[in-house]
Amino acid sequence: MISFAEAYNLVLDHSQNYGTETVSIKKAIGRVLADDIYADRDFPPFDRATKDGIAINYNAIENGRVAFDIKAIVAAGQRTYKFLEEDHCVEIMTGAVVPYEADTVVMYEDVTIEHGIANLNKNAQRGQNIHDKGSDRKKGELVINKDTKITAAEVGVLAAVGKSNVEVKKLPSIAVISTGNELVEVEDHPLPHQIRKSNSYTLFAALNEERIEPLLLHLSDDKDMIRQKLSYVIQEMDVLLLSGGVSKGKFDFIPKVLEELGVEKIFHGVLQRPGKPFWFGVYKDTNSLIFSFPGNPISTFANYHIYFKHWLQKSLGLPIPKIEVFLEEGIAIEGSMTRFLGVKTRWVNGLLRANLVKDNNSGDLTSLSRSDGFIKLTPREVPYAIDEKVSFLSTRSLI
Repeated sequence: MISFAEAYNLVLDHSQNYGTETVSIKKAIGRVLADDIYADRDFPPFDRATKDGIAINYNAIENGRVAFDIKAIVAAGQRTYKFLEEDHCVEIMTGAVVPYEADTVVMYEDVTIEHGIANLNKNAQRGQNIHDKGSDRKKGELVINKDTKITAAEVGVLAAVGKSNVEVKKLPSIAVISTGNELVEVEDHPLPHQIRKSNSYTLFAALNEERIEPLLLHLSDDKDMIRQKLSYVIQEMDVLLLSGGVSKGKFDFIPKVLEELGVEKIFHGVLQRPGKPFWFGVYKDTNSLIFSFPGNPISTFANYHIYFKHWLQKSLGLPIPKIEVFLEEGIAIEGSMTRFLGVKTRWVNGLLRANLVKDNNSGDLTSLSRSDGFIKLTPREVPYAIDEKVSFLSTRSLI
């Protein structure tokens, strides 16, 4: 059995590059950019009015003029109007192109218009209410770095630079495999000795958040059937996420079957709780990775976020977040096991604070819905104190 730190580093050392693919901008949300994105023209591409009002040449104000003849109305999306006289102005709408001779926009609230004449009601500043051409980005400048996870904000930028199709990091193909004769389908009415499949749906949902649509499989506790199905799946998928069948029970066939199929075991068993029986290996013929988690719900959920999610982030070139929280209670951690404890967090004066979420054991699935993530505590002689800062692994949005 190895330490948590050793297991964690071994998993990250097996990060993969699955290449790139092109997707429609409509399907780019949540994906990771494979290329830098550059401005295809100046942003904004013209001097742009930021208020509804009149466009004037400020020299006229300096020369004492406060009334201007209105020569046209310029709307967004149309060619601008050319005026040559300083005593002229145009009415202009937000987003419209400011005439070349104009350098200032005075909003309607600060003028009075009568009989085609606009009179200024208050002082103006040269250049006000104009978004200057190229002031955001010049043509050819970098606007989004590669290895950026695409949000709605990036989609807007991609659309603005004409990227109807986007080159993104390719996601791994993944099979989620549950094991155990005690498991029945969600819609079934379980007998007293049965439970519904929750782990596979938890992993399915978690992967959907990463824009991955996994293959769902279930294996009964039959060694020959397990071998037959795994021998096929391991050839076809980049990653296998298994839950159950990796402990020391007489029906825990997964480690032996994987060995018989030629999968190289990287480690089996980690000095951590929950998730101690975690098995990790690689099938070198296809470079497929196998994450075989213990079947207890909290163990599966914790190990997915601790190991797989960070492995995926590294594989896609994303930074692995480092979050810390302040404890609101003292906690003693003895022995040799790194502990991952579910907590509920809250913001207090800009600091993230955490309270333990009580659970019965690693099978207490309901506690996951009450927690925001796990704190990581290594064993030590001195208890962790109130207000001490510790590492935190978020499993949901904290806002």
